[in-house]
Amino acid sequence: MAGEFEGKVAVITGASGNLGRAVCRRFAAGGARLVLVNRSAERPQALAAELGVETLVQAADLGDLAAVEAVIAETVARFGQIDILAHTVGGYEAGSPVQAVDLGMLDRMFNLNARPVFITCGAVARHMVNSGAAGKIVVVLARSALKGSSNHSAYTASKAAAQRIMESLSAEVRDRGINVNGVLPSTIDTPPNRESMPNADFSKWVTPDDLANAIAFLASDEAKALHGVSLEVYNRA
Repeated sequence: MAGEFEGKVAVITGASGNLGRAVCRRFAAGGARLVLVNRSAERPQALAAELGVETLVQAADLGDLAAVEAVIAETVARFGQIDILAHTVGGYEAGSPVQAVDLGMLDRMFNLNARPVFITCGAVARHMVNSGAAGKIVVVLARSALKGSSNHSAYTASKAAAQRIMESLSAEVRDRGINVNGVLPSTIDTPPNRESMPNADFSKWVTPDDLANAIAFLASDEAKALHGVSLEVYNRA
């Protein structure tokens, strides 16, 4: 909806990813000023030029608290506020059985899927609380968080951990005017997923635009009564 985020500042992590780009475009269409956060600033710079709204591009390792705090400081220096955080960072790695005791895989999955949620969402929530500002935090989770599966223990556990972090943070800040919620996609229709599963029925998958709309809803005033929700966005998959 045009103008629904006028006057708001939205921080989008993973801004150069397939989902991140769709989320940036969705919030730009709503009139938000945007902070595009990515490990590298090069790709978000090109995206920023297309969006038609005021943007700030920041490069940061979201597993590093000091780096995240620097992004928050730069955002506040530029825009004076943070109203929305849409955290889209995460990833998948095909696993091995638990009995293989692959500690490297375990560390990679938790460092990619859980640690950035704990640090980024926690630091932004702290800023919102300290500044006395209401806000919205939306975390991209995964349906895989709901149940373990063979050879995916590290991945599913890391996604479950991210979901528990989101729910815990919601319980901690809901009385401070801050809504913390998540979206649970099924398979997202992206070029890499199509390449890895060429025989799948892509029409059943959820598109980045579908997810961006769900994230925008949770970041809107229409979702003011929702706290700690994991919104299932599965399409027909």
